[in-house]
Amino acid sequence: MPHRLAGVGAPPSAYVHVPFCHRVCPYCDFAVVAGRLSDADRYVSAVVREIECSDAWEPLGAVFIGGGTPSAVDPKLIGQLLGALEAKHGFQRDMEITLESNPEDWAPEKAEGMLSAGVNRVSIGAQSFDPVVLAALGRQHGPDDVGAAVAVCRSEGFNSVSLDLIFGHPMETTSSWSDTLRRVTDLAPDHVSAYALTVERGTQLSREVSAGSPAPDDDDQADRYEATLEAMAAAGLERYEVSNFSQIGRECRYNRRVWAHGSYEAYGLGAHGYRDGVRFRNVRALDAYLARVEAGESARAGREALEGWPLELERMMVGLRRIEGVELGPGGAAFLASEEGQRLVHAGVVSQEGDRLVVTNPLMTDAVIRATLALP
Repeated sequence: MPHRLAGVGAPPSAYVHVPFCHRVCPYCDFAVVAGRLSDADRYVSAVVREIECSDAWEPLGAVFIGGGTPSAVDPKLIGQLLGALEAKHGFQRDMEITLESNPEDWAPEKAEGMLSAGVNRVSIGAQSFDPVVLAALGRQHGPDDVGAAVAVCRSEGFNSVSLDLIFGHPMETTSSWSDTLRRVTDLAPDHVSAYALTVERGTQLSREVSAGSPAPDDDDQADRYEATLEAMAAAGLERYEVSNFSQIGRECRYNRRVWAHGSYEAYGLGAHGYRDGVRFRNVRALDAYLARVEAGESARAGREALEGWPLELERMMVGLRRIEGVELGPGGAAFLASEEGQRLVHAGVVSQEGDRLVVTNPLMTDAVIRATLALP
C-alpha cells in the first residue's frame, strides 16, 4: 500500500457555497446564479444566520468555500462567513481555508483582502491553456491569465496554490492537452485537480449535444487521463485520489475528509453535508433559500439517514477513489467474494493489500465502483 499519506489527517470540515458568477459555464450543473452580485451582501447575511442557527460541532480543521465563483465577491464578505464559522464551531490551529476562484479575479488588492479574511489556500479554475477550448467551455480568461493569477497568489503569500483542469472537450486535441499539461507543471502548483468533461442533464452543454453537437469521446478522455498521470508524476505531483494530485503534504484536507467518509458541515445554496449518519442538502433556488433563512426556517431540501448496507456501500464507493483504497469491512469481503470482483482482481484492476481494497488501475475506478454498487 502507498505510504505517502501516512499521518495525513482528515480533520472536521465545513463547506460553504457562494453561488455568484458573472455568467454560467455551459457544462456547469452546480447551484449558481449569474448577474446577481448585488445580492451578495444579503446572501452572506443569510448564510451567517444559517450557521448561527446550526448545532455547534467540534473545532474545524478545514473549510472549503466553493461555488459559483467565491473570488467574485468582496473579501469582507468571505471574512464574515469565516467569522461565523469560527464563532459557532471554533477553528483548530493550522487551519486550511480554501477559496475557489477564477484567474481573472486575482488582482493584488483582491489577494490581500482574501488573506486578511483568513483564506490561505486558493483553487484556481484554469481548465485549459488552449484558447479555443477555453472559449468552448465558456471561460472568460485567457491562457496567460492563469500564470498571472498564480504569480499574484505566490507573491501575496498564500500557503498553497491549486489549479483545476477539465479535459476531453471535443475541441481539444492531443497536442493542445499536452501543451496545457506542460504549462501547468511549469507553474509548479502545489496541487492539481483534473476532471473529464461530463455532459450533465439540464446544462447548456447537454442541450447542445442533444441538438447534434459532438459529445466528449470516452477513448480520447482515457488517453488524456493517461497523459495527465504521466505529466503529474514527472513533475513530482503524486496522485492521491482518482483526479487529484499534489506535492506531499499539500492534499486538500476538506476533500480528504469527504473521501474518508467523515462527517462535514455544509452551508449555503444547494450545499450538501453529512453529519451524525445523516446526509442532507439545501434548496437550490436562490430566492427560496433567502426567503426561508430570513423567515427563520430551515434551508434543508431533504435529508437521508444512512445505515446498514447502504451506508457500507457508500463507504466503499467514496473510499475506493483514494490511492490508499478503503478498509475491507463487510463490503470489501462481499466484493472479493463476488464473480465480478474476482474478475477485476484477476485482471489486475483491484487488489487486496493487507486489510484494504485498492484500485491499482485508476482508469478502471468507475468500473470497480459500479461493481461495488451492484453487490446484493
